[in-house]
Amino acid sequence: MAPSEKTSITVSAVVNAPIDKVWNLWTQPHHILQWNNASEDWHTRKAANDLRTGGTFTARMEAKDGSFGFDFGGTYDEVRTHELIAYTMDDDRKVSIQFENNGGSTTVTETFEAESSNSVEMQKEGWQAIMDNFKRYVEDRKDLVTLHFEIKIHAGPEKVHRLMLEDQSYRDWTSHFSPGSYYEGSWEKGEKIRFLGPSEDGLQSGMLATVKENLPGKVVAIEHYGMMDKGQEITTSDEVKEWEGAQENYYFWEENGDTILTVVVDTNRQYEEHMASAWPKALNRLKEISES
Repeated sequence: MAPSEKTSITVSAVVNAPIDKVWNLWTQPHHILQWNNASEDWHTRKAANDLRTGGTFTARMEAKDGSFGFDFGGTYDEVRTHELIAYTMDDDRKVSIQFENNGGSTTVTETFEAESSNSVEMQKEGWQAIMDNFKRYVEDRKDLVTLHFEIKIHAGPEKVHRLMLEDQSYRDWTSHFSPGSYYEGSWEKGEKIRFLGPSEDGLQSGMLATVKENLPGKVVAIEHYGMMDKGQEITTSDEVKEWEGAQENYYFWEENGDTILTVVVDTNRQYEEHMASAWPKALNRLKEISES
């Protein structure tokens, strides 16, 4: 059944997290990149958000196989922190999102005007799937800090992608985190990879991760799940639990032949200051390598 003019659809979720956390993860662009998709074969590669009445937002949503994509955007009609976001989409449809503080949980209710190309049922299913993905993203996050970096590189996305992951150039640009850094494993989707560094006793120490996505010139996504300690893989310990599920994502965007590289990475609070200092230096070195 096709929707009539201005048919309204409502989706909702009770998110088991305090309202300030829910609000921040809903509105900050580097978090939007992580949850704004209805299924695993779609992703959001670019997002910008001027969160104020009269401000605008946009998100580039694409199928991971590159077969289709579209820009989703609009203008904010009203913003009340921790209470309400109302906006008009670029096609003039209205949307409102209400946030209800339940103490330790938050109810998010989103109502939008349907478009005429797809059935009400299909549209509700798609928007609810995104809402459910947001709920999972918020509830699964540990007590981690998410850092966000962006750099413009005068080279094409596929070249930057290649040099970022090639063994020798990887060792070069990541030396700003720890001299002698290297990796073992495959960058193929679904494969295990070890991020390692030299040690005085010659035994490997570092992090264990799974490659969640690797699309040349588009995105690289990994998820940490364990540690290497003196040559042993450790996947169950208090320290591992602090890092488990931490994301490290790279988004490549072509702009007039250049690359806009966006990095969104989770880190333990203990290492926040070090990572905040090291990442800009590492990305500047990757820029130098790619532009040479």
